Amino acid sequence: MSESNIPSGGVKVTGTPSMSELQSSPGFPSEERIKKGPVAVIECVEKIPCNPCEAACSVHHAICIGKDITSLPDLDEDICTGCGLCIAPCPGLAIHVLDYTFETDRASILFPYEYLPLPENGQIVQMTDRLGEVICDGEILKVTNSKRNNKTAIIKAAFNKKYYKEAVSMKRLPSVINE
Repeated sequence: MSESNIPSGGVKVTGTPSMSELQSSPGFPSEERIKKGPVAVIECVEKIPCNPCEAACSVHHAICIGKDITSLPDLDEDICTGCGLCIAPCPGLAIHVLDYTFETDRASILFPYEYLPLPENGQIVQMTDRLGEVICDGEILKVTNSKRNNKTAIIKAAFNKKYYKEAVSMKRLPSVINE
């Protein structure tokens, strides 16, 4: 979608953006690109002053905000490698990396997670959609919680490929209270 066709406030009309609103966003990769391998999915749909994703993608330059800091991030899907460096810097937690080609019957996702406790490798969790509703089980493959990410953990999970358009996170794990 060209910048001139985007409403002044962004592409989101009300509440959680619909799939058509997301797909009309310049940061959302095409279906064809998604099926080629790991790619960033930028669900930033409101025009606000923000550009950490552009700065984080300083190696590949696959994300561009441009001169107007309130522009929506534009993903060059042909350049994006799905490295995930843009995930943690996003203050809106609006970026994940989807790998539709992970396995024959499973896709994988890298997503930000700011809750405790953190899941553990091999743990089976409940994957959620954009509304936080449970849609399927997923397996935790890796948890990265580096200082560079400023306490935003990056979780890699695999889940049934048929949910690749819906799965964006996981259900929060119950807190463990030490008495």
